[in-house]
Amino acid sequence: MTRKAAVKGLRSLSEPQLLRIEKGELNFRRNVGDLRSLLKRYGVTDESLIESLVDLNRDAPSEDWLTGYRSVMPTGMPHFVGLEAEAVGLLVYHPIIVAGLLQTHRYAKSLFEVQRPIEDTTSEFVQTNVELRMERKRRVLERADPPKARFILGEAALLTPYGGAAVMNELYQEIIKLAQQDHISVQVLPTSKPGYRASHDFTVMDLGPGLPPRVQTDNAWGAVSTSDKPREVNRFTRRFETMVGVALGFEETIEYLEKLVQR
Repeated sequence: MTRKAAVKGLRSLSEPQLLRIEKGELNFRRNVGDLRSLLKRYGVTDESLIESLVDLNRDAPSEDWLTGYRSVMPTGMPHFVGLEAEAVGLLVYHPIIVAGLLQTHRYAKSLFEVQRPIEDTTSEFVQTNVELRMERKRRVLERADPPKARFILGEAALLTPYGGAAVMNELYQEIIKLAQQDHISVQVLPTSKPGYRASHDFTVMDLGPGLPPRVQTDNAWGAVSTSDKPREVNRFTRRFETMVGVALGFEETIEYLEKLVQR
């Protein structure tokens, strides 16, 4: 059945909306009647199953908070951010820039300001993106049931001075604070230590029982892509676990960061 056929006669549901629903970017929160109509059209007649799906939709988290940020987000980013906020486990690797979930407000702003002359962006664009990054951090790491988040940072990410010494010291102290929490672990991958290292950043998301894990990567054009293909997820998971053995241990990483603060 095509999407055009699926939504035919449904006044409040369009083909683009159905596509977003299928990609997990939208739910039926505003019109449960459309959910019931679609289930009927798809041949679902079991009332207990229908009610269970209606209940799932009712309990699904709202992504309304993303609405104000969609205009500044690259292709695929809204979908990734929605998944990230619901993950029960994260494996995050960043070789040259500190991962967004670990950033401070001033560090994030410095990153976007450096890019402004190249990307021809406005101060409003910078402000909105920094707000989004801080909101992501709050919704993922500071929620009531935070995910088990494991980060590996390339040493270059910590030594490239965005915003100056004061901004970087604040960043180091924030990472130390986060790394001391039970659900967060951070490791630094030294440039001088031989061993495997991936050339670009990625995130592997464990979405909980019954849902396939997904891997997220960026491309050279700034778009964000995710995949739940087992082969791809396993490949990136192996990359992460291999780098765990090369990186500094948890306590060594904190000691390393403390030395950076004291420089």
